[in-house]
Amino acid sequence: MKSMAASQEAAQAPSDRWRWRTLLEAPHRLAFFLALLVLVVASLCWAAVQLDRAGAGLGLQFAVSATATHSAVMVFGFLPLFFSGFLFTAGPKWLGVPAPSARQLLASLSLYTSGWLLWLLTVHVHIVLAAASLLLALAGLLAITLRFWHLVLASRAADRVHAKTIGAALAIGCVCLTGLTFSLLLDAPVLARAFVLSALWGFVVVIFATVAHRMIPFFTASTVPMVNAWRPFWVLWLLLSIAAFEVAAVWVESFTVPAIPWLLVRGGVELAAAGLLIWLVFAWGLLQSLQVRLLAMLHLGFLWLGLGMGLSALSQLSEAAIGTAVLPLAGLHAVTIGCLASLMLAMVTRVSCGHSGRPLVADNVVWLLFWLLQATAVLRITATIPAAPMQALLVAAAVLWTALMLAWGLRYGSWYGRARADGQPG
Repeated sequence: MKSMAASQEAAQAPSDRWRWRTLLEAPHRLAFFLALLVLVVASLCWAAVQLDRAGAGLGLQFAVSATATHSAVMVFGFLPLFFSGFLFTAGPKWLGVPAPSARQLLASLSLYTSGWLLWLLTVHVHIVLAAASLLLALAGLLAITLRFWHLVLASRAADRVHAKTIGAALAIGCVCLTGLTFSLLLDAPVLARAFVLSALWGFVVVIFATVAHRMIPFFTASTVPMVNAWRPFWVLWLLLSIAAFEVAAVWVESFTVPAIPWLLVRGGVELAAAGLLIWLVFAWGLLQSLQVRLLAMLHLGFLWLGLGMGLSALSQLSEAAIGTAVLPLAGLHAVTIGCLASLMLAMVTRVSCGHSGRPLVADNVVWLLFWLLQATAVLRITATIPAAPMQALLVAAAVLWTALMLAWGLRYGSWYGRARADGQPG
């Protein structure tokens, strides 16, 4: 009898084998796995570029500039796949509608992933092939956007503000990816850069800010005693206004030489935005969150947005005062590596733990990876200091980034192809 009972328990226990078909058991499994694939490959490619520039002798040749290749894939490549995993998991719950299955998302997510993996290959071959790769990615992003809007329009939920804002940001992402594609074909690098930066602020930052506005106060209030879920809509409008201003600044500075009055205006607006964002992090419970690692990761990641705006303001105001920008690109990398990558790591880790039947915590491995990411941001910002050994710091930042993303990707990628630890479906 005991052996029969043991056999039944073994049959009911979740299999620990990794299977491709398990990726199709939930949208986040498939989307996050594909996102990690693009992230790791893109990171390896950028590390190779930096090592080659430092004298590694790899002899890399580009039909599209290495900088344009890197910026495009870092803004568009993996983040929309992470967004898809989150939005088609949490979004239907917000909206009170049935969630699509991973099989229903397979074609669009695969198309989008294929486009960006081909991009990383074709940029070494010919600009037309690179543009064709972007068209594949665009088709995938359009399909993702239409499916999300289908959920929004089918909903009868009283509050659809966050979902509609995200839907609008997805549409902006489609417009910007279209603009980037045709900019390459027209050999217009300034225009291409403007579309990438517009996507950064109008697409990526808007989605992160919208999700942060909805989720960070909620997570904090549900975890930390004596903290209320404070998220008035004027805070969301403030975040969206900051993003809109940065998009406008991209286009102003792409086709005009910034004059002192404009530098003063931009610097002043960004300085005010920095103060408001840093205040907001504390209002949301930054200090109280530090006792819970996974929560602290969200708050500290969002803090970088305020720091990035402050660094950008310093750059604008110093150029107006002395004719030279202090720490150029520091603000950009504080936002991208410090804020967006930290929020990505925290949010994806949270969803992966919660939907794999594991404890909803940041263990020592994740906590170490998070602080290595903070070190990567500091290294990349330090590389903007004029007297700093720039190439050595860039190599260090690229190698550290790649190593930690590879470690993070291998760990969570191994989860997505395995059954939940608690034996539950999904």
